[in-house]
Order: sequence, then C-alpha cells, then structure tokens
Amino acid sequence: MERGQYNKNDIVTVMIEDIGNDGEGIGKCDGYTLFVKDAVLGDTVEARITKCKKNYGYARVEKVVTPSSFRVEPKCRCHRQCGGCQIQAMSYERQLVYKADKVRNNLMRIGGFTAGLLDEIMEPVVGMEEPWHYRNKAQFPVGYDKAGNLVAGFYAGRTHDIIANTDCALGAPENQVILETVLAYMRENGVSAYRENEGTGLVRHVLIRTGFATGEIMVCLVINGKRLPAEEKLVEKLRGIVFEEGKPGKAPANKENAGKHIASISISVNTERTNVIMGQEIRLLWGSRAIRDSIGGLAFSISPLSFYQVNLGQTEKLYSLALAYAGLTGKETVWDLYCGIGTISLFMAGRAKKVYGVEVVPQAIEDARENARLNGISNVEFYVGKAEEVLPAFYAGYGYTDKDGASSGVEQEMTAEGAAGEWTEQDAVCAVTDALPDKKRHPDVIVVDPPRKGCDEKCLETMLAMQPDRIVYVSCDSATLARDLKVLCGGGYELKRVRVVDQFGHTVHVETVVLIQRKDT
Repeated sequence: MERGQYNKNDIVTVMIEDIGNDGEGIGKCDGYTLFVKDAVLGDTVEARITKCKKNYGYARVEKVVTPSSFRVEPKCRCHRQCGGCQIQAMSYERQLVYKADKVRNNLMRIGGFTAGLLDEIMEPVVGMEEPWHYRNKAQFPVGYDKAGNLVAGFYAGRTHDIIANTDCALGAPENQVILETVLAYMRENGVSAYRENEGTGLVRHVLIRTGFATGEIMVCLVINGKRLPAEEKLVEKLRGIVFEEGKPGKAPANKENAGKHIASISISVNTERTNVIMGQEIRLLWGSRAIRDSIGGLAFSISPLSFYQVNLGQTEKLYSLALAYAGLTGKETVWDLYCGIGTISLFMAGRAKKVYGVEVVPQAIEDARENARLNGISNVEFYVGKAEEVLPAFYAGYGYTDKDGASSGVEQEMTAEGAAGEWTEQDAVCAVTDALPDKKRHPDVIVVDPPRKGCDEKCLETMLAMQPDRIVYVSCDSATLARDLKVLCGGGYELKRVRVVDQFGHTVHVETVVLIQRKDT
C-alpha cells in the first residue's frame, strides 16, 4: 500500500499486532504499517494518522474499539500526554514479557546471537512486587501554562511543553507537597520561572531525591542565576513540612525530623542556554551537602550531582545478580568501570580480594571514596580518569595517580597527565605484555555499567587488551548492549548468562545484566 492512499489526519481502524521499541502499537491497514501511540497489543482502535511515509506512518489512538486483554486502566490521568509512562495502559505482567522480548530481539538483531543460544542462557525476568512510587529521584521542570499560570510537572512526549502534574504515580508520594510548597514560595515572593525560549526567568527545575531506607529527602532548585529572593523563606517553608505515611502535616515545634524528613536544601546554578538540567555549582542553603541511603546493608552518601539508581528495591536485586555473575571467591581483582559513586564496587568488595573503580566525573569519585569510608571498606580504590588510560598504566607495573592525588600504592606512580601525555594509549596497552614477571598481567573480572550510549569504543578495546577472565555488563539500553557484546564476543569472549531486571515499570526502559567469559578459561 502506497502513502498516497492515506493522508495526515485520516481516521483509520487498525488491529494492533505487535509492539515497537518505544512501546507503540504496530498494526496494518491494507498492508500499510502504522505505529500507533498509546495502543496496546491486541487492541482494535480508531487512530488518527499524524505522519505519512511511503511504506509506513505514525498515528495516535482516538478511540479504543475493542480493548486488548492486556489493557488496564491507567493510574495517572496524564499518562497519554506525559513522555514518561509510555506503556502504563498495558498490564504489568505483559510489560515484563515485552521487556524480555525487547532485549532478546536486540541481542539477535544487533548482536548476532542465535535464538538457540538465547533459549539456553536467558533467565526469567526479575519484576517488581510493587511497580508504583518506586523512583527515589525526580526532576520537575518549572514554567508557565498557556494562561500564564506558574506550573511544575513533566514535559509532554517529544516536546518541552510542561504538563502540570505534581502527583506522579512513579515518584515518591512526598514529592507532591514539596513541589506545591516550592510553587507557593515562588508566588508569594514574586519568583519567576525560567522561559526556555527566551533564556529569562529564574527557577528552571526542582530536583527531589529521597533516601527510601533512611527517610532523608533532598530538595535542590536549579536556577538561572546565583541567588533566590528571600531564600530564608523557602528554607522555612520546606523545613515546616513533616511526612507521616506519605501525608504532609505541620511539624510540632519539638518534632522537626519525624520519619521521612527534608535533610538538605540547596541551589544548583545553571545560567547556560542548554538542555542539561543541573549546573556544576551547588550552593547549600540548609542541612547536609548529601543525604544517605542504603542498598543491601551498604550505606551511600548521595549529593545533588551523584548518579544513583532510581529504584532501590530492584537495584539490590540487580547488583546481587551482578555479584553472582562475577563468581568471586575472595581471591579476585575486580575493576568497576563507569563506577559512579561506587555502588557496584562496594557490593563486589565483600567477596573480592581487591576492587578498583574508575570514573571520569571527579564529584562521583569523591562520593565513592566517602562511601567506602562510610562502610569501613578498605579493599577498594577509586580513580578519576578514563578506563582506557587507567587500566593499561596500572597493569604495566607503573601504578596510577589520578588528578586528585590518590594512588594505587604500587611501586611506581604515574600521573593522569602522564597516562594521557608522555605515554600514548598504544604504549600503555602494549606495555601490559612487558609487565614485571611477578605481577599479574590482567584483572580477573571487569564490571561495566555505562550510560545509555554504551561503552566507549576505546574502553571496549582496552577490556579486550586486558583479557579479564570474566566481564559483567550491566546495561540500561539493550541496543547498545547488543552492539558492545558483538565486539567483545568477536574478541575472544562468549555469552554465558543474560537476565532482564525491570527497574522502570510502566516505561519502555529496562536493565539487563550479562556475563561473558573468555573462551580459553
């Protein structure tokens, strides 16, 4: 069927036979494929075509004619407009099947792994007991609606138009009263919201982080300036909130911190015309610089700029799987690349001889070192730098001193500038084979937990050069995971275990933990 038979805004009836990578329903009208937003597998819908290509088009649901057996009533009134919960209208049980299929299909299509192999090694998906109110972090844009009213909420899908909603079904229940308190402070004190198109106005976002295990809550306002008017009034308002079973009330004079409580109030300065939310300058208004939380009995200090998994319960399951896949006996050396604030490193430390963490973000490494101190763990070391520079230099027998001055403690130190300057990357990698004979020439296990874009190409090359016995890959994007595994398995490794963990219920995002092993071990 050619494009000419359909036009934008045509209404068509279509049965949904498949699901796309972004959670959209897929169906055909006389052979013409349509990707239908908000449709659920098994639905028959009336859909309005929004864009036509030659052999396919895009549409959105106007009316559900016959609902699928997988369709459920969404909990959030904004789920269709908001870009966050793409599959909230699908039953949670079917969401888990969709996510496992998504990972499997990417491993086959992009990674080149066979269906037979995946049948053998893919383990059952790990779902949530309660897939609501699981996010311990949320960033709410602040702006104006069409009538000029001050609002906070979320961006509509594929836009920067703010949908007013302070009560997200995925976030911590306490977020609502915090946001409404911030908006009340802004109205009472004439504080403007940021206008993105003009680059004017003051408050851009409100970041809220909650330590689910400790009850500590952080509030950070991202502003287009250095100061807020009447900052003391903002602090007073926020400190006047107490949370009991998710319901706010005025704190009695002698009961300031009961249960969940605000422990940190700060400002992030971001005066750039950019889509990046957080600025690098953080100014504390009240309380602690960081809040604390715990995963699996380990305590973590979390600053406004820290990377920390958003789903506490599922993160413990995810990291426990990564630990099991690593196969540690207490004799191994482990390198944790993209280590962030050291969460996986500290999980591994209890069963490893030594753990080294590498991260390019200095603030994250500062937090990681603090977390090691906090937990009394001494067999971990953290370095600021790129994995492709740090690992080869270390295993060449020269050690490594990062820009913060922390060294590995081996015989001879090398500065980060030296790793990138006097030594070329090729020199460093080649030197692995010339290491001192009494030194082990490769790590036992490497763990990677990269951002959605996956591992840097040079990082992949370095892992292959270092030849660890096992690599545990924790991924938040199965497409880049499949791409990277194809490279690693083409370099002498084989896929051994794969398990999907649902960290992000009602969204299309999914975490996967994978074990690959060197073929000659």
